[in-house]
Parts: sequence; structure tokens; C-alpha cells
Amino acid sequence: MSSKSHHAIQPVGESAAISEQGPPPLVIVEGFLGGFGTQTRWGDFQNHWTDDSMAGGSSRRRRAIFVSVGPVSSLHDRACELFYALKGGTIDYGAEHAAHHGHTTQYGRTIVGSYPEWSKEKPLHFLGHSFGGPTITKMQWLLETGFFGEAYGPDMLLSVNTVSSPFRGTSVVYLLGERVDAAPLVRFWSVGNAITKVVHIISYLSPWTASHMDFHTESRGYSCREASFWSLIKTLWRSDWAESRDIAPYDCTYVSADTREAMGEGAVNPNTFYRSYAASWSTMKNGKFKPPAKDFWEEPVLYHYATPIANFDFMAVRPVPSFVAAMGEDIKVGGEGSEVYRENDGVVPRFSQWHPLPCKQTKCEHFHHSDLTNPSLSSSRENLGVENGSQTLPSPGKWYVYELRKAHHGSIAPTWLDTPRQRAFWKELGRWLRDVDLASGHCSSLAPM
Repeated sequence: MSSKSHHAIQPVGESAAISEQGPPPLVIVEGFLGGFGTQTRWGDFQNHWTDDSMAGGSSRRRRAIFVSVGPVSSLHDRACELFYALKGGTIDYGAEHAAHHGHTTQYGRTIVGSYPEWSKEKPLHFLGHSFGGPTITKMQWLLETGFFGEAYGPDMLLSVNTVSSPFRGTSVVYLLGERVDAAPLVRFWSVGNAITKVVHIISYLSPWTASHMDFHTESRGYSCREASFWSLIKTLWRSDWAESRDIAPYDCTYVSADTREAMGEGAVNPNTFYRSYAASWSTMKNGKFKPPAKDFWEEPVLYHYATPIANFDFMAVRPVPSFVAAMGEDIKVGGEGSEVYRENDGVVPRFSQWHPLPCKQTKCEHFHHSDLTNPSLSSSRENLGVENGSQTLPSPGKWYVYELRKAHHGSIAPTWLDTPRQRAFWKELGRWLRDVDLASGHCSSLAPM
């Protein structure tokens, strides 16, 4: 994808919150249907990464930046919204993309950037939960390919950190309604189709609902100020957007993930640090997967889907996913090595949470993080080859993958429950970001170790 002049930034006003001198901020990107009541739901996690702050006043503590992107939008659209949410300007989805995917205009809303000074010299840390993870790597890919202009590049991302992210797709989209034989078509009598209707109704009423439930549909003309009531009725009967390749559910299919990977999307950037947390609620035993019964009331919806995801018939998906072709008959339940494709967190299979691309096609190192309830930060650093008083620090250009056992899709984020596991996660993440700052040279404002 070549650089085009219409992607140039259009500055608007001043940042709502110009960054102070201190550690590079952390940008938090939520997943599918996320973004409603964000900062309230995420709680006071910043109180648990205090080891990462500068000795002295809070002015030098790492800043967390929440961004708003389309809760059901495609990776491309979300990546564009993420970029402009930070830099500021009028969101530009690209003329070619907009025309090909049914946008009524290539432009979205005009935004005051949360961090307009963002650049290669002032990079940012990123944390993505669920679909927020591939949103971040998609943006890095667009930066790599020059979509936003030659002045910007992948080095603007100092680190990419993800939790339960469906990099390589997830079976749950098929269970919710995506057709296994003809994606992006959606089964009429399905949960996915019902969600689509709710999204269209809320978007139609966006002049009154956007402050509470914002689906970022300006470029599609779904508001009652642009669309007639009759057009809403037709859309509720059949949505061209819902059955397109420019929406989140399709981007979570295995065929979409294969298409991205075939283009090289998701390859590591040599100057970015990568870390992922892959959760599994239980383990496959004798061909069966069952989360603990005591967890039912904690996450009943996820609990309902966990076992069907584990038993999903990968052989029915068309086109045949690349990992299915590689595994052959062993992909079936009970097959040798099939457990990594079947163990899941109630939403995403374990293998898909690791990173984009198969392990043989990327750089990665895997660790078994059996318990986050009371982790030793020193031992965590040793796992990464990081020792107090030494010069050994994390390396860029590779994924550090942490396997979380007995954890579901919401164990870490986004809803803050003040659990020991959540507190320990944020403390550990704070130390990791600090190590990355030291390893990359962005540590002038950090306190000595």
C-alpha cells in the first residue's frame, strides 16, 4: 500500500492533555463491543504499577491513555481511528478502502489528539485486550506500509502488549452466526444477526445515544440525520455492513486471519517489544474440555461457549484454514497436538492468543505463567533474562508469550474486580514497561532500579 497525500494529518486545536515529561505513556485499546464506560470499568489499576513511577511526585508516573474506536468496526477502520485518536485530525479511512467497502465517505469525525507529539522519537506503549490486540498490530502494519504518510512508521510503537487477543481468528464468531462455509454471510437466526440489528438501531439514534454507546459509524451514514426510517428498516432486514469484509466478526474468522498473514501482516518490527498473555480456562483431558463449575456464575456467557469452542469442527470451515491444512486429521478432538487449538478462555483458542503468524514464521519465546495471584517480580524478570544489577534486558523484535492457566477472557481485563490476579498483572506489567524503557533508552525520567 503506497503512501497517499490524502492521509496527511489535519491538526485540530491543542491536545486535551499534553504529556508531561515522564515515562512513555501506555495506550489502552479495548476489544469487540468494548469502550462503554471504559475508564470506570477498568478501575484503579494505575495504583498497582507504582514500582514503575518516578520517585517523588505523581507527575512523573506513567500516564494511561484510553482511546475510543469502533466497537464492531473492522481492524482497518479501528486502526485508523486509533491513529487519529492519538495524533488528532480528521479520520481518513482511505479513498480506495472506503469505496471498496461501502463507506458513504472516506472521512470520519474530527478529533483532538490525546498525544499529538507521538512520533518515532516519542513512541508509545500499547495494551490491547481481546480484539484490541490485532487492532494495534493492524495499525503498525498500516504505519509500515506508509498508509498514514512517509513521516510515520512502525517504530512509533515502543511496545505491544496483549491479553486474550484473537490474532489468528476464533471459533466463537462461527458459533455466534458467521457461516463456516460462506463467511462473511451471517445466519439469519443467530446471536450475531441480533447484535447487528441492535448496532443499527443505536447508530440510527446516534444523535442521542453516541455519548453513551458510540459505534463510530459517521462514514457509513447510518444516523437518522442522514438516513431515512425506511432505509433503517431495510438494513434491519439485511445489513450489507454485517455481511461484508469490513466488520469485526469477519476479521475474527480464520479465513480473514490467513489473508492478513499471507500479506505478511503481523510480522514483528525489529525495534518494537512484544508481550502477550494467552489464557486457558481449563485443559483438554481425554478429549474433553470443561471449565470449573464454580466459575459459571462469574462469567455465564463465556462459560456457555467454552466447551463448544473446544469441540469446534475446524474441518467444516471453508476455505480450509492454514493451520488445519498443516495439522490434517490431528486437528480433530483428541488428535496429537490438537489441544492448543481447542483449549480456550471462553472466547479465543489458546494458539490464536500467542501472536500473529505461526511460531515458525515469527520470533517468539513461550513461558508457562501458571499463577499470577502472587508472582515474584524478580522471578518474572529472570524468566526474561532480566536480572537486577545486570545489563540483560528484554529484546525487541520477538514475542514474549505468557500462558495463563485457569483464566478466562475477563480474568485480567477489562472489568476491574480488584482480584489478586489483576493486581499482580498490573504490577508485573509496570515492571515490564520499565524494563522496555531501559532497554530502548527511553528511561531518562525513570528512577534508578
